[in-house]
Amino acid sequence: MYFDRKFYLEQLIRADGNGMIKIITGIRRCGKSYLLFNIFRNYLLDKGVDPDHIISVNFEDRRNKLLRDPDELLKHIDGKLKDDNKYYVLLDEVQLVKEFEDVLNSYLHFSNVEVYVTGSNAKFLSKDIITEFRGRGWEIKVHPLSFSEYYEVTGGDKREALETYYKYGGLPAVALLDNAEDKQNYLREIYETVYLRDVVDRNNIKNDADLKELVRVMASGIGASTNIRRISNTFKSVSSLNISPNTISKYLEYLQDSFMISSAPRYDVKGRKYIGTETKYYFEDMGIRNVVLDFRQVEPTHIMENVIYNELRKDGFSVDVGCVEAFERNSANVVQRKRFEIDFVVNRHDERIYIQSAYAMPTADKLNQEEASLLRVPDGFRKIIIAADRYHSGYNEEGIYILGLYDFLSGYSI
Repeated sequence: MYFDRKFYLEQLIRADGNGMIKIITGIRRCGKSYLLFNIFRNYLLDKGVDPDHIISVNFEDRRNKLLRDPDELLKHIDGKLKDDNKYYVLLDEVQLVKEFEDVLNSYLHFSNVEVYVTGSNAKFLSKDIITEFRGRGWEIKVHPLSFSEYYEVTGGDKREALETYYKYGGLPAVALLDNAEDKQNYLREIYETVYLRDVVDRNNIKNDADLKELVRVMASGIGASTNIRRISNTFKSVSSLNISPNTISKYLEYLQDSFMISSAPRYDVKGRKYIGTETKYYFEDMGIRNVVLDFRQVEPTHIMENVIYNELRKDGFSVDVGCVEAFERNSANVVQRKRFEIDFVVNRHDERIYIQSAYAMPTADKLNQEEASLLRVPDGFRKIIIAADRYHSGYNEEGIYILGLYDFLSGYSI
């Protein structure tokens, strides 16, 4: 099986000629190296680029150890620039080169050199890596396989495919394994020896048991609104561990820097402001999330919400969790203030969409419940309910678009 990653290939192609260093980031094992050295390189060859004008170096290859010296790398690349035609420099695991930022910045003034780089240790995966390139870095964020990418290759019954995707996630190497035990063993291995180890080593964490427990707490509560103090109290009550809010805050930052988790802050729609410290956290890959819990909490409702969140982020939306307050009379005719939750408030450029995630809407009451918060939003931006039990999409009488989950995950452009 072969995943063509067309979505990311198109981004690499569009970035050609933009005068910046193309920096491919993303969680470990999501397919960055294969994207650059196989998919993109083959595209260049098919386009007619001379193989001598594609300079490729994998710094994990022992044969390239000498090139980890920055001056030797500069000599190597300069020695291959023979004419004024365009050259493509593809560097994998570039973090193994000392002072690699200076090496790459040295080619910013070359009009005929395009530089594309990947890296997969915690330092390179940091969200702050772009700052190292003096405002001349162009980040291309690669995520694990979306469901549409996964299903395009695996095929079969769509419901069964989605259940498998919910359970084992979208890391390409996992998707290519046929046996459930092999999938679980692979996920356990890379979680312990790759993801956690990166975070521990990069940040010099002395007590990784606390970090592991924090990851378990976050995995157990995906999609639940929380804050640092509440997490600290959970440690005390459930695990009998006394971890300070300051330590938890730092650990959460480390996990986000490594792209294992990401956050969606709470946003007051009417007040147009962010609310305190309330935040929801989601996992970048469901297989990693599930292996943290030893596959004991594979709840489709919460996982569906996480998968929708990941899909929105992949499509370039910033994602917040919304709330809207309204004053309504109760059964005793007393006016009360009520707060209605909106699963996602998403923004891209000047576009905003309000989205609810609904696992099932079997009755009119359930539909009304899902609509309630959306109908109280005081502006005219689009409102969508993504429903797992709907197979036909369209607008209802309230002007809300009911979008079937399979339509959304199959590449429907919202």
